[in-house]
Amino acid sequence: MHCNDRDWWEADYAKRGRVWGGAVHDLPTLPSSTRVLELGCGNGKTLVGMLPCGWDVVATDFSLNAATLCRNAIPTGSACQVVLSDARLSPFRRGSFDAVFAYHILGHQIGEDRSLCAREIERVLRPSGRLFFCDFSDRDFRFGNGKETGPGTFVRGNGIRTHYFSPGEVRDLFPLLHEESLGNRTWAMRIRGNDYTRCEIRAVFVKRDV
Repeated sequence: MHCNDRDWWEADYAKRGRVWGGAVHDLPTLPSSTRVLELGCGNGKTLVGMLPCGWDVVATDFSLNAATLCRNAIPTGSACQVVLSDARLSPFRRGSFDAVFAYHILGHQIGEDRSLCAREIERVLRPSGRLFFCDFSDRDFRFGNGKETGPGTFVRGNGIRTHYFSPGEVRDLFPLLHEESLGNRTWAMRIRGNDYTRCEIRAVFVKRDV
């Protein structure tokens, strides 16, 4: 992200607190011993949903306020860590994780930073490790709303930059990974009596054995 994005996120989490609500959908079934990295943990919405799975989770965010909120959301005694870290330059060794979750983080980055983050994901995954990707699709009803700051990327009135992906873009981000699945998840959102269609791209990629 641009250098001022960190300041924006810090201010937003300081002002609004637990920004992200709702439930976590369709977490995969993985062995309880799985070493998991969650990128962009925010206020802990996804991490809290992972805790009953018994995984060994490290959650990261580049916002100190977000990381603090996430830590505060974790029940006492939970086996997980929250680390202040930029996803473009992870502090972890090559091949450190069995699984990486990138839920709604790459879509808040500009193109060059999305590529940096993708290279780091490929680096920290172990051979046969899996990436679980989720971000908004260009079929989402908010695509095109706001000021366009790049192809498929828009900033709305709340100041949040969102990139809306095509399936081909998601595939092209991870040339060193094998696509296991890629598809859309859609649901209806009611706003002021009208229904609108939300749409995410969800994908699973596997790192090839070397």
